[in-house]
Amino acid sequence: MTTILSPSALKVQQALAGFGLDLQVKELTESTRTAQDAAQAVGCNVGQIVKSLVFRAKVSGAAVFVVASGANRVDEKALARLVGEKIEKADADFAREQTGFAIGGVPPVGHPVPLKTFIDEDLLQYAEIWAAAGTPNALFSLTPKQLCQITSGEVVTIRKA
Repeated sequence: MTTILSPSALKVQQALAGFGLDLQVKELTESTRTAQDAAQAVGCNVGQIVKSLVFRAKVSGAAVFVVASGANRVDEKALARLVGEKIEKADADFAREQTGFAIGGVPPVGHPVPLKTFIDEDLLQYAEIWAAAGTPNALFSLTPKQLCQITSGEVVTIRKA
């Protein structure tokens, strides 16, 4: 773990501080790009990893942000019903434009503008969860309650059966 944060990780740390929460971004030497990588790096269950996914509404073009348990796949049809229009996975450029971060390190906070956010209800079962923090090897731990607070997200059933 490094003690000096990269610019992207520092941006996340500053966003977290803006919520008045004492959460600490950690940059590791190993990759946390995938949920499995992150779980191995911090020694937790893959379900405790917060996957940040960006979708695009097909008609309005609006960004739709989903934070899901690393153990789950998102039911895109259920998400479309929640959004009220068809959705598609965002490409890397759209994801960066909307969140300010590259895929593989997209955090739940620090975006240029607040995004409509849906939270996978399965994350609520854990006392501690881990989210990306701006780079493919940075993350931070938090509680599900804190995740709800910092994202203003709607908790939904989003897991694909």
